[in-house]
Amino acid sequence: MIPQTPPDPETALDTIQEVLEASVDTDDTARDLSAQASDGLRGLMEGLGGGEIAGLVHEVLTFEIFTLGETPVTPMLIALVGFMVVLTWWISGVLQRWVERAFKSRGVTDLGTTAVVKRLLHYAIMAVGLGIALDTLGVSLGALFAAGAIFAVGIGFAMQNIAQNFVSGLILLVERAIKPGDVVEVEGRVVRVLKMGIRTTVARTRDDEEIIIPNSALVQSAVKNFTLDDPLYRVRVGVGVAYESDMRAVRQALLGAAESLDWRVKERDPVIILSDFGSSSVDWQVSLWTNNAWISPRQASELREAIWWALKENGITIAFPQLDVHFDPPVQEGFSHLKAAG
Repeated sequence: MIPQTPPDPETALDTIQEVLEASVDTDDTARDLSAQASDGLRGLMEGLGGGEIAGLVHEVLTFEIFTLGETPVTPMLIALVGFMVVLTWWISGVLQRWVERAFKSRGVTDLGTTAVVKRLLHYAIMAVGLGIALDTLGVSLGALFAAGAIFAVGIGFAMQNIAQNFVSGLILLVERAIKPGDVVEVEGRVVRVLKMGIRTTVARTRDDEEIIIPNSALVQSAVKNFTLDDPLYRVRVGVGVAYESDMRAVRQALLGAAESLDWRVKERDPVIILSDFGSSSVDWQVSLWTNNAWISPRQASELREAIWWALKENGITIAFPQLDVHFDPPVQEGFSHLKAAG
């Protein structure tokens, strides 16, 4: 065997640099990328004195397994695509950890928001990385997108409701108008959100019943969120007193009953208003604020009980419906009078 003169190390480095530049040039084809990489590797090994081994390795790496479109698939190309996928996954993990640290440094304590941002970032990075890998492998992304569009149309007709709930789930994850732990009212029912999926949301009622709500119902219908920005919730209770009552005493009794409750928000004063003059009572309304809308029915019951005792201690009568009945003279008396006149 004739000994070969090792090339200058700078020449080998230049060869590797050309390979890296070709890997990011979108105008180069996967065939050129694989060939340049294998040629550069062979040149480097020959420079290290392994001419025969380099030739054998070059033949193995450039062996055409099959052809995908116009691109010959070789072990070198497969290794390159695998490296790109692993690199994309690694980059996604690094960026997700960076996002988590950035959120913590800015005082974001909502774990749900952090998880959603990390998940969307992972999907976006993996979509880009897999797209580049498939393009390197020779798969036409244009044809793939066209086939996906046709497939999506067909699936859309067959699975319209599922697709609708899926899109609604993405909207909820992005907008974050509803999140786990929120107390919301959906279709007249107050529930607490337990967890949110991409298609459905699991919630618990005040009767401790777990229900599954389609995400489309949360997006397309009016939803009351009692804990969106301000957790304060108004508790209202109405009561009617007799017309003979002293209205100043009634107001003071109702105010004392409202202020006696420990769960009320002290920063908000109770509101006592005379709401109406009823048919048999003077109607009042008492309003308090609580920071726990979930137990507001129990708190309303406690307020009613406090009002009852306050009015009773002050001798004020809680009115009840009354009906006065007036009797007209008997009809027979009129007929008897006519008969006597005749």
